[in-house]
Amino acid sequence: MSLADEYRRQFAWRSWPMILDALPPLRGATVLDLGCGPGDVAALLADRGARVIGVDLNEELLAAARARGLPGAEFRSADLRALPDLGVEADGVWASFSAAYFVDLPPVIASWTANLRPGGWIALTEIDDFFGHEPLGSRAKELLQAYTRAALAAQRYDFRMGRKLGQHLQRGGMQVIRTLAPPDLEFAFSGPARPDVLEGWRARFAHMTLLREAFGPEYAAVRDDFLACLARPDHRSLSSVQCCIAVKPAGSAPP
Repeated sequence: MSLADEYRRQFAWRSWPMILDALPPLRGATVLDLGCGPGDVAALLADRGARVIGVDLNEELLAAARARGLPGAEFRSADLRALPDLGVEADGVWASFSAAYFVDLPPVIASWTANLRPGGWIALTEIDDFFGHEPLGSRAKELLQAYTRAALAAQRYDFRMGRKLGQHLQRGGMQVIRTLAPPDLEFAFSGPARPDVLEGWRARFAHMTLLREAFGPEYAAVRDDFLACLARPDHRSLSSVQCCIAVKPAGSAPP
């Protein structure tokens, strides 16, 4: 399965309509989709009448997005760590599952919203407590928590970014207007995971090479314990998906 196919499988587990319904009207709006992947959310935005400019650094995913031939959408290659001037005044900025890669998020938000008109919106969606699932064995929990702390200390990834979105947006000069915690078949559910979700988690673990290196000979045991936890009838998620919507104050200087 290609990376684009894996993204599309994960797309079916999300509650994007709930978040899109919370946004200002999209018809006629210019929206930046940052970390657009293969263009799944871009397609939803375009279906609602938005002009979409998708941005990603992965050429495989950009090729898949362009191959869709979405009317009113274009896809550009750029590094979200230093987003260039895109030459547009956007009405909205969308970034889903991208923020956690930027542990010091406020200056990144300032970059992402440089092309946003005053009064425009930004919607960030991220996972909170990525590995927060119970009942998990004590050794697996200990190792996963240690890995979470190490990733944050190295400024590599924040596995608890979801709970911090509001404060980061405010520090980045935005005014928060709404927060949501949509249900999610992969991260926020109770009871046993669906077979396709279990397979998706197995694929996630396979891609996490730094986790494999950190756990060494214990990697397989931790992975198997985690997957068994997800499959249990008494499984429950402490993890959640968080969305925070904010606006650029009307008094802000234009880009």
